[in-house]
Amino acid sequence: MRLSKYLAHSGVASRRHAENLITSGRVHVDGRRVVDPARDVSDANEVTVDGTAARPQRHEYYIVNKPLGVVSTAHDPQGRPKATDIVDSDARLYPVGRLDADTTGLLVLTNDGELANRLTHPSFEVQKGYRAVVKGNVSDRSVRALRAGVDLDDGRTAPADVKALERAGGRTVLEIAIHEGRKRQVRRMCEAVGHPVIELERTSHGPLKLGRLAPGSWRRLRPAEVEALESLRPRRKVVRPARP
Repeated sequence: MRLSKYLAHSGVASRRHAENLITSGRVHVDGRRVVDPARDVSDANEVTVDGTAARPQRHEYYIVNKPLGVVSTAHDPQGRPKATDIVDSDARLYPVGRLDADTTGLLVLTNDGELANRLTHPSFEVQKGYRAVVKGNVSDRSVRALRAGVDLDDGRTAPADVKALERAGGRTVLEIAIHEGRKRQVRRMCEAVGHPVIELERTSHGPLKLGRLAPGSWRRLRPAEVEALESLRPRRKVVRPARP
């Protein structure tokens, strides 16, 4: 098995992140540093990451309704509460993608790096749905602009699914679905059309729905949900720039 895949199956990280760990020299095989993600390994080898042994483990899958102020990282130098602390599991879980501390809602936790890659890699174009409460009464023109794509400092956004659900009291409730994964993208999109976000909640990630799961609660993914994620296929080819 390729070393990067071995680490993903061990719950260390997604395959993409595992490749970064390897190329940065943090992985050893049988006591020797290895920087080639394609190196073949097996259970007969001793594989370590930063000195900690890595072994393939049984995969676990959870949905968490992340509360406000909780971070979606496996480690936080500032000591803030982490989403991984919410789930009662001895597995080495990590969040799939990021959800800002000031954003609530659906977050997937797993130790399955292959599945995590399906949900986050740009080629799969997996949609993420949000409920955004924004300042002001958003006009139909602004909704159309969000749908078509808006210019941000890191480029124009891809077309999005946007609906205005409610306009009242100087606020508008928007339903927004995007497939890109830029930092704080929904907030920046809304600011670009003059309507800063007041509250933001992720309500879906691909085929997964938050439903009535209470804030701070979690549940295991159902077998049908895991199958739906495993059936995801790339929708486009991502061309990475050549290294100099």
